[in-house]
Amino acid sequence: MRSHPLRSFGLSLLLPLAIAATAAAAERQPAPRAAPQGSLDARVIVAYRAAAPLVREQALAVGASRAQVVATYQHRADVLARRAGVPLKVGRAIGTQAHVVTATGLSSSALAAQLRADPNVEYAVVDQRRRALMVPSDPLYAAGPAVNLAAQTGGPAAGQWYLRAPTDLFKSAINAEAAWDVTTGSPDIVVAVLDTGVRYDHVDLQGRLLSGYDFISDAATANDGGARDADANDPGDWITAAEDASGPFKGCGVEDSSWHGTQTSALIGAATNNGLGMAGIAHGARLLPVRVLGKCGGYDSDILAGMLWAAGIDQAGLVGSRTPARVLNMSLGGDGACSAAYADAVAQVTARGAVVVAAAGNSAGHAVGTPANCAGVIGVAGLRHAGTKVGFSDLGPEITIGAPGGNCVNVGVGDACLYPILTASNSGTRGPNAGGSIYTDGFDISVGTSFSAPIVSGTLALMLSARPELTPAELTAALKASARPYPTSGADNGPGDPTPVTPCLPPTGADQLQCYCTTALCGAGMVDAAGALAAVTTGLYPRIAVSPAAPVAGSDVQLSGAGTLVGAHRSVATWAWTLVNGGGIVTAFSGATNASTVTLQPVAPGTVSVRLAVTDDLGATASTDIAVTVAAVPVVAPPSTGSGSGGGAVSWAWLGALALAAAALQRVKVRPGPGHAGR
Repeated sequence: MRSHPLRSFGLSLLLPLAIAATAAAAERQPAPRAAPQGSLDARVIVAYRAAAPLVREQALAVGASRAQVVATYQHRADVLARRAGVPLKVGRAIGTQAHVVTATGLSSSALAAQLRADPNVEYAVVDQRRRALMVPSDPLYAAGPAVNLAAQTGGPAAGQWYLRAPTDLFKSAINAEAAWDVTTGSPDIVVAVLDTGVRYDHVDLQGRLLSGYDFISDAATANDGGARDADANDPGDWITAAEDASGPFKGCGVEDSSWHGTQTSALIGAATNNGLGMAGIAHGARLLPVRVLGKCGGYDSDILAGMLWAAGIDQAGLVGSRTPARVLNMSLGGDGACSAAYADAVAQVTARGAVVVAAAGNSAGHAVGTPANCAGVIGVAGLRHAGTKVGFSDLGPEITIGAPGGNCVNVGVGDACLYPILTASNSGTRGPNAGGSIYTDGFDISVGTSFSAPIVSGTLALMLSARPELTPAELTAALKASARPYPTSGADNGPGDPTPVTPCLPPTGADQLQCYCTTALCGAGMVDAAGALAAVTTGLYPRIAVSPAAPVAGSDVQLSGAGTLVGAHRSVATWAWTLVNGGGIVTAFSGATNASTVTLQPVAPGTVSVRLAVTDDLGATASTDIAVTVAAVPVVAPPSTGSGSGGGAVSWAWLGALALAAAALQRVKVRPGPGHAGR
């Protein structure tokens, strides 16, 4: 795997493939997980508590000008700086309560620890670089006898094998062909691709791309000036030997431009049935390019801001995308646990109804990286054509599902890679070549979990095209339920390697190459596009609505299942409500429990757990649980008479006035309206 600062999780070889003699070893080589950080140049994301005095004294509106945003955040940073004893410089804003701060003379982790101690701060985390996760650049992956570049072109012979119906040879193929019989994608469904940007001029992406945004704020990383703007074109992310030797990209690795965002975008939605190039999985959906990775990857702060924008969430000084995405593809990542910043962004995006898909990582069977290890994210492991975990893919309990990642085994010296993931690219090695629309092949190969993730993202776009009402949780459940089981036998490590393939083991920090996936470490199974479409089009999804939305003790609470989603041409046959836990405030439902609506009568504040099970007219059943939180009755103080009773205390004068008013009401007689005779 190659990783960009966050780096992409694809393995895209833009080198001559003198790899044939070491093709089996190609799957075994870990890629760098993150770019080196300057030890005395701190860079931290700080988020403020919404109710903090520092926030209340100078609130920020979404429409605030750039100058207002900078001034407000600089003021807040100055306050933090005085308390921490460290001069702070303000960087880019993220959302409405967070921004980047930088300092010199201490490490990022030390600064984050100091800022976390401030009562105004919700969280402070290191603004790490992440790397685009592409093909590993390790010598054993690409080294070998010199080849004649003029002759080493073409292939793979298998074409886009990963989209076809599964066979004994291609066990991990996703069966997109059968899914296309249901839908090829709807233009109402948008997939955001958070990556290196995209080549808008690629012939197979014409008419597929929406106006995106470039979030890279560091000029050197951006390679196009560094200002955040609405131009998501990919200028190239090459790194020279001189840059690798010193400066901000020291140790990042010498490489040509990856065109990684173009590659991942094309897998999801390349134009199809146009007589040229390749097919995209959800070629009827639309693509939203979000540029967050540049030279040596990108910072968390830019990626997080890109996530919020892609989901249509407004931020300080920036309105969210007006064509918000329902799927966010993130073929990128890096080491470490999911930070509070990523957890917050995922929660916000998910609350908007968008689902986040992330590549597991390509460090040869190590622990899943961020953001794939964040709760609520669909983490995707990479599979060989045979359905086993491919050598470079990471794994762990955070993985949701597996998808083809490409592999190059059983080839001789000078032969083409047999099973890469064919996709779109550009022929430029540094900047883009005009008219340089090309496709990766058996020598210029694309393999890695960077390419597993968009295969899943494309499948989700098809699912949403068929059933746009589905929530992220429902989509995830259907994706998992429809997955095909992983194979448990029949694999080998190629000619000349008698090592048996064994079941995958939990990551220990050591390399773990090809192995038989288990549901505990590689997710629910192998993604099945046709099965996923069938699951959502015929599926039954119970929904519970609570009225009033903020229940209080002593008042009736109505629960309705009327919003339950049923499959096409189906209807609900039976309803069954169960009080799972009355919480000491409810002992039973009020009335029948076999109708679409039931009532609770909570006698005190607390939480009640309820389950709704439904059965449709064809016998399918499904259930869902909900926790209903009941608040105490608010205490309303009577008005003060202004006579010194203060604090809203009840005075005798107020009680006397109330008694007189009640007596007056008793004397009022009901009079008939016009046109009625008195009785």
